[in-house]
Amino acid sequence: MLGLSFIGWIIIGGLAGWIASKIKGKDASMGVGLNIIVGVVGGLIGGWLLGLFGVDVAGGGWIFSFITCLLGAVILLSIVNAVKK
Repeated sequence: MLGLSFIGWIIIGGLAGWIASKIKGKDASMGVGLNIIVGVVGGLIGGWLLGLFGVDVAGGGWIFSFITCLLGAVILLSIVNAVKK
């Protein structure tokens, strides 16, 4: 995932954060900036989790990076929702 440019991370992170917020029903309360942050942080979480299982996150390309960001963003939003309750 290191091969992605900074702009690529913003695009993938924003898209993943937006889709994750739709999945978790939080889209109305989140703006574009927060979607990007959730997606990028979600990518870090997803990459870390997959790395624990021995998955080569760096060589997966754009689609794998997006899926990793989406997975991590959904996990992050789930944790935030659990803490807020």
